[in-house]
Amino acid sequence: MYVHFDGYPDSKLPLLLAAFQYRFAGDLEAMARHLIDDVQHGWDELGTDLLDGAPAAVRAPLTGGDEWPSRQMADVIWADGTPAERELVTQDGTDELEWAYVLHPHGIEVVALQAYDRGPVVAWDTDPRSRITANPSAWHPDTRAPIVAPRPTPPLFATAPAQSRTPRKTARR
Repeated sequence: MYVHFDGYPDSKLPLLLAAFQYRFAGDLEAMARHLIDDVQHGWDELGTDLLDGAPAAVRAPLTGGDEWPSRQMADVIWADGTPAERELVTQDGTDELEWAYVLHPHGIEVVALQAYDRGPVVAWDTDPRSRITANPSAWHPDTRAPIVAPRPTPPLFATAPAQSRTPRKTARR
């Protein structure tokens, strides 16, 4: 399915991973139906509504606190006045596109279209908060996806050592 603002993997891949994990609860068929089958022409933009159900700890780093809806393309009319019909985007029709995301049962394939005709697959359980590069040459199909998992964060409140948890005796007067 065509997305006008197809976007670089550092912004779109986290959105798609989080959508799969939270909004669609791991149901690839439901995700594909929403993104591909139930769309008349294509998408202008994929929005933060794909993050419905994601916890704030995931949502906030992906959106920076901004919210915007996904928008389908309005009725498309070509320059000659004829209405557009839904087309399947194929390798032959990607001359002006930079990135493609292919949904597989085991993960999402990220293709840097200006450099390769296929790409590495990112597992569906990848943390959407991971650091992801948008450099097309890093997405060589025969290498691991250029993704660095987020650093674990320490708990907000560290527990006190066991010895300080014992009650203190207080002197009485």
